Amino acid sequence: MRLRSVSLAALLAVIAPAAPVLAQTAIAPAAAALATAAQAPELQAAPVSALVSEVNIPWKRFTLDNGLTVIVHEDHKAPVVAVSVWYNVGSKDEPAGSTGFAHLFEHLMFGGSENAPGSYLGRMRNLGPSNLNGTTWFDRTNYFETVPTPALEQALFLESDRMGYLLGALGQDTLDLQRGVVQNEKRQGDNQPYGLFEYAQLEALFPEGHPYRHSTIGSMADLDAASLETVRNWFRDNYGPNNAIVVLSGDIDEAKARTLTQKYFGAIPRGPVNTPAEAPVPTLAAPIVATMHDRVANTRLTRSWAVPGLTSDDSVPLSVAAQVLGGLASSRLDNQLVRGEQTAVSVSAGLQDFHRIGIFEISVDVKPGQDAAAVGRQLDAIVADYIAKGPTEEEVARVATQYVSRVVQSLEQVNGKANVLAEGQLYSGDPDHYKKELAEYASVTPAQVTAVMQRWLTRPVFDMTIAPGEREPYAEASADKPAAIPAPEIQRVARDPMPAIGQVPDLVFPAVERATLSNGIKVVYAHVDTVPATKVAIDFDAGYAADAADHLGAQAMMLDLLDEGTTTRDANQLAEEKERLGASINVGASMDRTSADLSTVTANLTPSLTLLADVVRNPAFAPAEIERVRAQRLSGLASERTNPGSIAARALPPLLYGADSPYGRSFTGTGDDKTITALSRADLVATHDAWIRPDNATIFVVSDLPLAQVTPQLEAAFGDWRDPAVAKGTKTFSNTVPAPTNRIVLIDRPQSPQSLIYGGAVLPLSGTDDLLALNAANVTLGSDFLSRINSDLRETKGWSYGVRGGINQLEHRVPYIVNAPVQSNRTGESVAALIAQYDRFLKTDGVTPQELERTINGNTRQLAGSYETSGQILGALRSNALYGRPDDYQTTLSSRTRALTAAQLDASARQVIHPDQFVWVVVGDASVVKPQLDALGLPVEVRSAQ
Repeated sequence: MRLRSVSLAALLAVIAPAAPVLAQTAIAPAAAALATAAQAPELQAAPVSALVSEVNIPWKRFTLDNGLTVIVHEDHKAPVVAVSVWYNVGSKDEPAGSTGFAHLFEHLMFGGSENAPGSYLGRMRNLGPSNLNGTTWFDRTNYFETVPTPALEQALFLESDRMGYLLGALGQDTLDLQRGVVQNEKRQGDNQPYGLFEYAQLEALFPEGHPYRHSTIGSMADLDAASLETVRNWFRDNYGPNNAIVVLSGDIDEAKARTLTQKYFGAIPRGPVNTPAEAPVPTLAAPIVATMHDRVANTRLTRSWAVPGLTSDDSVPLSVAAQVLGGLASSRLDNQLVRGEQTAVSVSAGLQDFHRIGIFEISVDVKPGQDAAAVGRQLDAIVADYIAKGPTEEEVARVATQYVSRVVQSLEQVNGKANVLAEGQLYSGDPDHYKKELAEYASVTPAQVTAVMQRWLTRPVFDMTIAPGEREPYAEASADKPAAIPAPEIQRVARDPMPAIGQVPDLVFPAVERATLSNGIKVVYAHVDTVPATKVAIDFDAGYAADAADHLGAQAMMLDLLDEGTTTRDANQLAEEKERLGASINVGASMDRTSADLSTVTANLTPSLTLLADVVRNPAFAPAEIERVRAQRLSGLASERTNPGSIAARALPPLLYGADSPYGRSFTGTGDDKTITALSRADLVATHDAWIRPDNATIFVVSDLPLAQVTPQLEAAFGDWRDPAVAKGTKTFSNTVPAPTNRIVLIDRPQSPQSLIYGGAVLPLSGTDDLLALNAANVTLGSDFLSRINSDLRETKGWSYGVRGGINQLEHRVPYIVNAPVQSNRTGESVAALIAQYDRFLKTDGVTPQELERTINGNTRQLAGSYETSGQILGALRSNALYGRPDDYQTTLSSRTRALTAAQLDASARQVIHPDQFVWVVVGDASVVKPQLDALGLPVEVRSAQ
């Protein structure tokens, strides 16, 4: 289960300089380098009105006698149906003393019901869902799964059983367990850098008693105090059918939906109606200026205002205002603070829009060495000038194009369409509310944007600085839990048995076609016409493994610079062109491949390919941009040393592979300070010439256009690209790895309420081997929600929010890695429990018949939904190429999986996984954790996170 992520996520790069500080300038530094180059002509995009006309989600709506609202959308492109159940209750509905109840109940509703006891995730795994989870936010709780059509009736039985027949299965043990899981979820979020800011933000913006004043995750004290009967009453008051919406989207029609929803939901009695509290938009009496401290690498400046919610006429103009200010890659704050003055390393602005209110927020990570107060004054001056003068018409148009393009592409997935319809119905009583929003984006004017900023952003601001230092005091859960208060027995109501699952047809995968450009670049293509969109990926046989041992981080830094200016477009021009086209162009790398990816509406494919080609083929590597990106890279390294996941990802690979192996470097690919400081422009150009070249490239395309129409466009963009004079890069992998030494490396991260356990070993296998049986065995052992290790540490002991072990499928020697965030005071016991679970499975208790059946059913039935979107199909084409698989690999998975036996699964794991060879990295507070680890009897080495 997860909380909905906030819209203003902190950017990864937060920076610390080691390169010379450049003279401050108010213009983009790449401009001077490009001043003498011929400027590329502006690319022409399709009008936003044409894109808006492409968006339509037909629906039918009806209401059962008990008040349940049902919405149906037909989409027969794949034999799957998305089931989305939205309850009109969220954290804003919680009374004082009950914070976190809505989210706690989300977890409890996955714990089993009267006629389906036990884990719902386990039962639904048997259905073969390709999309399964639940989320809680301030205004709603929702549950969703996309299942094969023959499994729809069972999915509806399960959803209706937890709506109408839950309380008889909800006992004190379930409450205690899920309370612990939720508290570990809270620790996991709080443990991140800047993880305590949201609490301070909500308490500052909203007065006592305001529904939005407390976070959705709640407080430790309120979670501790939740009694069984109080929790039951929360359910009785809020989860009746008349307080819910069910959306069925996919391979179904209205008549069938009426029959099935009446059959499974019709007998559930009405409950109380939850009328969401009227929550006025508060205005601070005066500006609030505050500072908090955290173990972070950068000072972060924030500005926040409470504003109207998502049904307000001001919502779209406020969102546009935020995007122009700090959301676009060409935003005002990016251009002035990051690219121009270079006093910040990352900026963002966004609108969190809730039902009744919203939060307009700005975030600036100050460049190390800069005066944070001075940067704050400049930030305020930029904002004040922007509020006074407003955006340009062209800026507003770019925001609108980007938004509409994203909406068009998001509607491939039946679950995505279900969510759009449900949200419109819940908040505005209109499933077509998205059309109103699209029309508003297409017609919004600079004057409207300026007016809403002057109306809402000239009021007193909450000004919070988060500075490096000792962390603020942390409120932990009580060690002494209150005594359980007995609750009366629930009278159970009998209902018909759960329906069986019908025969799920095997996957039909699109035909794979091929072409070759005139310069020899291979093109791999699949036709998908669900939406008018095209996805293109250019894969280069490079990746982080291509870095020489003395140039770690060169690949990543080179890629950062590809969209920071070409020989005819500077960084701002590139950003503006992408926004004008509504195109997404991303360059990045994995351990084995470097890639440039394009996602665009097909109407803008030709100019988008022109832009993609310019980025890949013609990087300027302007010296000023190199120095700016270098500073960002160095600061990013400093930031990684404050993040538990990044700390572990940097530490484990050299312990497993050895520092000299192409895989023996950080999984983040970011290198080290010394190398990044020393990289020259010549080094970056050489890296590009060695790896980003036509004789090292394959182009993958999924489009609604036929290959015959796509190929000429690819030819025009890439056909005249020629290999550079230098030799193509090579990677050398040895079949040998260092002899494994079973030990623990403890990395001290003081004041951590949670420890991250990250361990594993290199297997005697490669990604190009047939890993089907091993991955199937690992469903039981480590990768599934009901895996042995997650069931033990989360669902039995309640020490973790989630534990996973799996094969990291690299092209060459693959590692098996366990990832287990656990509460600090259970770290040693958790390592011991993990070892015990692996030993038990690998020595005595292998896959049971029930586990085998669940694995085979889940792995085969989920296939239809696993390749529902063009992005999923594109991923399959690329992975088939990486691992040397045939084009029909996906279509063979069902029959090959059904043929697996428990003995084969046991043997595949036992031959290669040896926990007595695992190296364990533990990131946590050594003063708390080391005594626990010493008791395990393994060698323990303590390192600093710095």
